[in-house]
Amino acid sequence: MYIGLILAQEAPEQNPYQTLIFLAIAAAFFYLILWRPEQKRRKKMNDMRASLKEGDKVTAMGVLGTVETIHAETFILKNVDGSKLEMMKGAITEVHQAKEPTPAEEDKSSEGA
Repeated sequence: MYIGLILAQEAPEQNPYQTLIFLAIAAAFFYLILWRPEQKRRKKMNDMRASLKEGDKVTAMGVLGTVETIHAETFILKNVDGSKLEMMKGAITEVHQAKEPTPAEEDKSSEGA
């Protein structure tokens, strides 16, 4: 009998503003914690891939090599043993910019020739 009375009671009404505030907090959480950092990371990776030039050393899917030729969506990666792989630009995970020789290094290389 007592259980029937407990189950028969009505739940208190919830304020509609509480629901809207909760949804706004959840949306702000998803934006600040999940979506915004991912957009920053994606923009950084796209900028890195766009600045790619021949002679750069790259890591693409764990394969290390030097960029030999760049096409619209792909590039040719030359490995240490001389083999060449055509890979998608989206596969690049890290770019090590090619060093431009300093004047002292240029003098040493011209003296040896």
